[in-house]
Amino acid sequence: MVKKLEMMQRYDQDGVLVPVTLCQAAPCFVLGLRTIKKDGYLAVQLGAGKRRKTKKTKFVPEIIKEIRVDDEKDLPKLEQEISVDQVFSPGLILKATGVSKGRGFSGVIKRWGFHSQPATHGQSDRERAPGAIGAQTPGRVIKGKKMPGHYGNTKKTIKNLKVFSVDAKREEILIKGALPGPRHGWLMLVVSSSQRAKNGC
Repeated sequence: MVKKLEMMQRYDQDGVLVPVTLCQAAPCFVLGLRTIKKDGYLAVQLGAGKRRKTKKTKFVPEIIKEIRVDDEKDLPKLEQEISVDQVFSPGLILKATGVSKGRGFSGVIKRWGFHSQPATHGQSDRERAPGAIGAQTPGRVIKGKKMPGHYGNTKKTIKNLKVFSVDAKREEILIKGALPGPRHGWLMLVVSSSQRAKNGC
């Protein structure tokens, strides 16, 4: 789990300028374990965020996520800290899941990329209107018609992302390409299954 900070540009080994996204890998701790004997499935409950000592615990997470595990041998120890360099390395292929930016109620031009209508010949306020939406044969609006409505604030997953670089001291990771969500939004990074099989993990 990482926090998206901002986009920037970096030169790769071939001297090509590529767009990258800077992410902050906050301290991640194992808060709980799910076993087949107790819960019926295998999973790890992870918490990420700033360390804050309280009377009950030494760590209060900002976000908690549960990740499924295939083998019981892959379960880490309880309260174990997972650093960014233990999971990610340059060149690793992964996918990022997050919540996209919420844009409220949007028209068809912003939501679906429609072209605006001509602004001449007496047009007053219909340049950004969707136009005719009905059909003569069914006599109704067909389901799935691209219309104005709620846009954004949905769960999005971007696949085939490559790790550009990892800074263990600053707990930062650079990922090639754009990631979903606003600045300081949380993202779940998962290594692709093909990459795990290639690395033997």
